[in-house]
Amino acid sequence: MFTFTSLGTPADLCCDGTWGTEPTWDEAGEPDPWFDVWLPLILLSNQQVPSCHLPASPATRHSVSTMNAKTSSGGEEEASGMRNETLGEAKRRQVIYVAYVIAALDLTFLFMQMGIMPYLAKSLGLDSVGFGYLQTIFGVLQLVGGYIFGRFADQFGARAALILSCASGSIFFLLMSLSTSIPLLFLSRLPAVFMHGMPGAQKVITDMTAPSQRAGALGRLGLCFGVGIIAGSAMGGVLSTKFGIYVPTYVGLVGSLINTLIAMVWIPSQTKPKSDHHMTEHSTSRSGSLFSITEILRLMKFPGVMEVFIVKVFAGLPIGLFMIMFSIISMDFFGLEAVESGYLMSYFGVLQMVVQGLVVGKLASHCTEMTLLRLSVFVFAGVGLGMALMRTVWHYCIIAVPLVFAFSMLATITDSILTKAVPSSDTGAMLGICASVQPLTRTVGPTIGGVLYKQFGVSSFGYLQLVVNLGLFVYLLKSKIPLGDVKSQ
Repeated sequence: MFTFTSLGTPADLCCDGTWGTEPTWDEAGEPDPWFDVWLPLILLSNQQVPSCHLPASPATRHSVSTMNAKTSSGGEEEASGMRNETLGEAKRRQVIYVAYVIAALDLTFLFMQMGIMPYLAKSLGLDSVGFGYLQTIFGVLQLVGGYIFGRFADQFGARAALILSCASGSIFFLLMSLSTSIPLLFLSRLPAVFMHGMPGAQKVITDMTAPSQRAGALGRLGLCFGVGIIAGSAMGGVLSTKFGIYVPTYVGLVGSLINTLIAMVWIPSQTKPKSDHHMTEHSTSRSGSLFSITEILRLMKFPGVMEVFIVKVFAGLPIGLFMIMFSIISMDFFGLEAVESGYLMSYFGVLQMVVQGLVVGKLASHCTEMTLLRLSVFVFAGVGLGMALMRTVWHYCIIAVPLVFAFSMLATITDSILTKAVPSSDTGAMLGICASVQPLTRTVGPTIGGVLYKQFGVSSFGYLQLVVNLGLFVYLLKSKIPLGDVKSQ
């Protein structure tokens, strides 16, 4: 019978970059009956054993020695199992629930300030053009900061990233509460570069779930988004109307400080399994700076990443342009008052909660990710046709159902696919790149959306949505995107 040796230095990593926990075999070719006895003892003693140091059965010795990167998908599931044994299932679930709470609070404060910002800017004498510049600066900062935040999460951990995001939110609301002039109001936008509560929560969930459970767990973050829309919009309106325009900023400041404390106390310092942590340290020393175009291009070269990312960007772009112009469209085209627009936003929030909480997770557990990706793009094309033909706000309320479904499904499935397609040491960077898609739309959207609306009317958004997504749907049907390929360095 072979004896077990305790090995744990970086030099002992296997050729596939993983640390093995395969059973040993005796000389007759039978599994070692003591494997299940000594493996838990080794795990408790924090020792790591490379699978290439464990003898395989005579029948499989050759296949083990020639193992390649395609086996690391099972390795990630195994690492997730090791993580569950180390942290415990109850503890793991608790950390995930805390991440949901942090995301819900962060989004609530974000939508609260978005609701009062036009009125605060107007009270300081900022005109519509200046307000557009203010929003553009916010979008550019979020666009640049998304990838940097993701890289920071990879190098220093999800806990440190969440603390950075919540602390930045505290500074953001503090500066807003002190904004008694237009220059101070513009200055208050600067902390937005690190305000990425949702990607931070996604990073925690990605680290602490197996790939097979990831889409459902990420989908449930949509509940947090719905809570944020409803609670944030309502709180911003009520607090500013009854107690003054600056009161929501005080609430946001206190709430962000509480969120920071929650992240410090309840999120563990290391959310990745130990094997992934070793690879993260290796990746960190190799990549250097927090922002690197070379690193972004490296991630895009992994099988399937570029194709899925292109679908993610362009499938939702036309509807993103429409949503940026919605405040004007709701007044000019639908003839809604401010209160009615608020009700419509609350309706969207409820739809988001229902779809993400009850639909996305269940479909993700029964269908392949490629099937769901094609479905979301096809539904988006149908939404485009409906938008091209809509004439009243009631038509829009009906279209909103498939719209929210397609939008939620596309965001969840693409995030899940892309985090599986890159090495686990780069999931934060990949989530950061994904999080930059929406700020990119907010940055270029006012100009493009304004031209479309002024020159061609509301129907132009629908026709653009239809054409773009029909093209993407045909592309997805004909292409063979290698979603089954696994993480490898």
